[in-house]
Amino acid sequence: MIQHLGMVAGETSGDMLAAHVLGGLRARNPGLRAEGIGGLRMAEQGFKAWWPSEKLAVRGYAEVLRHYREIVGIRKQLAARWMNEKPQIFVGVDAPDFNLDLELKLRARGVRTVHFISPSIWAWRPERIEKIRAACDHVLCIFPFEAEIYERAGISASYVGHPLASVIPEQIDQNAAKAALGFQSDDKVLAILPGSRAAEVKYLALRQFQASVQVFAASDAIKIAVPCVPSLKPAIEAAAREAGLGSHLGKRVKLLDGQSHTALAACDVTLIASGTATLEAALFKKPMVIVYNMHPLSWWLTQRKRLQPWVGLPNILCKDFVVPELLQSEASPQAMAQAVLRWFDSPADCARVAVRFAHLHAELKRDTVALACDAMEAVCAR
Repeated sequence: MIQHLGMVAGETSGDMLAAHVLGGLRARNPGLRAEGIGGLRMAEQGFKAWWPSEKLAVRGYAEVLRHYREIVGIRKQLAARWMNEKPQIFVGVDAPDFNLDLELKLRARGVRTVHFISPSIWAWRPERIEKIRAACDHVLCIFPFEAEIYERAGISASYVGHPLASVIPEQIDQNAAKAALGFQSDDKVLAILPGSRAAEVKYLALRQFQASVQVFAASDAIKIAVPCVPSLKPAIEAAAREAGLGSHLGKRVKLLDGQSHTALAACDVTLIASGTATLEAALFKKPMVIVYNMHPLSWWLTQRKRLQPWVGLPNILCKDFVVPELLQSEASPQAMAQAVLRWFDSPADCARVAVRFAHLHAELKRDTVALACDAMEAVCAR
């Protein structure tokens, strides 16, 4: 039985994934004490957040450098606190740059450590596997090919499926989702997801909204839904106004408080920042245009360690450019608008992508919560 759990989940996607597992652990262990870094979804499962998950929501070398001292200070405080009062097990959810170093320290002091969501060593920075070997008692893998990589390296790991594949229904009611957002069933809906981090909004949102102006010019029938992390909504609204969409806000353009799943269920196409959200869009069987832009230094350093020709998770998992990727200088408003309009003009291509993503959904769907809880309890019992 697990009575005391330490957990760190970075940003919105980590909070969502961790919350599902926490719910399963609490059902098995009603007196569970869970604490560390987390978000609102984890708090709903009784998690005590000493710091919010947004503290770790930075990406890219340049962005991390600006927050480095604060982040390192938080990690030192966490380690000291848990070394003084050791949890039975620590679970690091994603955020590998933060969590792996913390796991190293805790494991050296006798705390069992599990890393949930394997770092993408198959896409870039493969040398990380040696650090994972030293830091982790067990790795929970969300993609089917990952466990074999760890087994070959002699690292304990298990494939638990992706939690979102069980949360997102295989069949959705698009019209009901449109109605929930105030759209008509015959509206063509574009979902714009600029990301869940401040840096992503800074580098992407204006370009996406400038692309929207061109989309509007090509079709009067298209409406736009923009799910926003609440703390980033003012910056997103400012970008929309700067792009010239101010008169459309609340009418053709709806800025939502969260509701990313409703927006993805309702949309016909999505213009979406590369990240976990692209997999969510695939599970909703949506054609998409994956975009990303970051600080030039971060981009240069990232590209030097890139192993795959793809960046978007749907393309990586399908091992093909199933959907277009527009990255860095290629992510111009004009290119984005053209790629979005191609989807709207190609229903047959949209249908083929939906079939491809339905197969992917079936492959990723497992009883993730039960499998993850089983693995954590087995680690504690060693």
